[in-house]
Amino acid sequence: MTDTSQVPSTTQFGAPAVSDRNSLSLGSNGPLLLHDVHLVETLASFNRERVPERNPHAKGSGAFGTFETTEDVSRFTKAAMFQPGATVDMLARFSTVAGEQGSPDTWRDVRGFSLKFYTTEGNYDLVGNNTPVFFLRDPMKFPHFIRSQKRLPASGLRSADMQWDFWTQNPESAHQVTYLMGERGLPKTWRHMNGYGSHTYMWVNEAGEKFWVKYHFHTDQGMEFLTNEEAEKLAGSDAEYHRRDLFDAIERGEFPSWTLSVQVMPYEEAKAYRFNPFDLTKVWSHADYPLIKVGTMTLNRNPKNFFAEIEQAAFAPSNTVPGIGVSPDKMLLGRVFAYADAQRARIGTNYQQLPVNKPIIPVQSYTFDGNMTFEHSGDAPVYAPNSFGRPWSDETGPVDDGWEADGEMVRSAYALHAEDDDFGQAGTLVREVFDDAQREQLVETVAGSLAGIQHEVVLQNAFQYWKNVDKEIGDRIQAAVYAGKGDPQVGVDNEAAEEAVAVR
Repeated sequence: MTDTSQVPSTTQFGAPAVSDRNSLSLGSNGPLLLHDVHLVETLASFNRERVPERNPHAKGSGAFGTFETTEDVSRFTKAAMFQPGATVDMLARFSTVAGEQGSPDTWRDVRGFSLKFYTTEGNYDLVGNNTPVFFLRDPMKFPHFIRSQKRLPASGLRSADMQWDFWTQNPESAHQVTYLMGERGLPKTWRHMNGYGSHTYMWVNEAGEKFWVKYHFHTDQGMEFLTNEEAEKLAGSDAEYHRRDLFDAIERGEFPSWTLSVQVMPYEEAKAYRFNPFDLTKVWSHADYPLIKVGTMTLNRNPKNFFAEIEQAAFAPSNTVPGIGVSPDKMLLGRVFAYADAQRARIGTNYQQLPVNKPIIPVQSYTFDGNMTFEHSGDAPVYAPNSFGRPWSDETGPVDDGWEADGEMVRSAYALHAEDDDFGQAGTLVREVFDDAQREQLVETVAGSLAGIQHEVVLQNAFQYWKNVDKEIGDRIQAAVYAGKGDPQVGVDNEAAEEAVAVR
């Protein structure tokens, strides 16, 4: 290793930097000089030091590690990384959704759980959360949702009215909001939370058989959570609590791990399953499709440079490999375009050439040039087909991961399956998964959130939203809110609000 202790610093173009302490001036007290190239370069680079932050998931961090396939799932997928005994290097990034770069780690929020696997067939990205569902099922609503969780245009403040108005106007959000207002909205650390692919994906085996799958990463540390009071205290005393915890644990040699299991649905069963299996607001019953163990993810190396390896890390569900495909999940299909495009806008046209995003195998692409081109094809032909020996791809016929069907072009919600509705699974979560203490915590948390609402119509819509999830829970939330407000109208039942929310 080169000893750099006696090597002077340089400019960005490699020439020796004369001084990193003193600018060039006309005399010791005179004006600075524009032809001090090192000063100009230093200040100009500083002004451009930050790339635009991610719009959702701005605040986060992560670490590197390995994924090992310990079981035989080759009957479901031909993907090289999921063959028995395969081990691949990987990167994980954890984040909040709504907060900006400087926001506290411990705000109540969904947590991002994004993974990049550097496989022998190219990079595979799995972009998920710490909950198995999401707020929406159509990507047209996604920008509106994110804006509703951000800040008001006039005051620049976050708004309970804006959040709850959006959620109650879009009742498919109920399942995810119930998760958010429960324990999973405040994980103790990133190490103590589960992760999910959330979307439905396709797996294809060597024989060409197709399966629908859902990914579940269960923490081997055990799930643990913060109380509202603990989270609020940490938000003020240690805004980087989750980032610090992960980094310090790995530095101590306490490498966190997760066990990956999948639910597998035979291809044809999707058509008649009681819930739409591609609806991101729904889960599949584990009784119907039990978990099948796949392998273990272990994080064992911290980044050496946060900006280069975490901030510039770019995840996109469009990054798939042979044996893994997408599904009719509308949110997934929207993200297949939007995520990669967001990285082009945020980092640059050739973001995939950055070391943290670069595949471990050679790239032979006919996309070229653009800002910051580093990897290039030399003087090889830039078009295909060509007569000069540069290969190109030319597969024809049906694709092995296809599912698209001919049909009339429409703008429509999903066709409902036998047990599809917006509030049913949220109600099941409250009644059958939560215990009495968790239900009490849910009431307290929701009531506290609703207390910030300024507009009565939004408040009444929120009450009815929760009554549609579970009548008893909704009544308890309404009573708690009015008790806190000192309002005698504990039993108010706003018929207009009830009708507006119930019929959507």
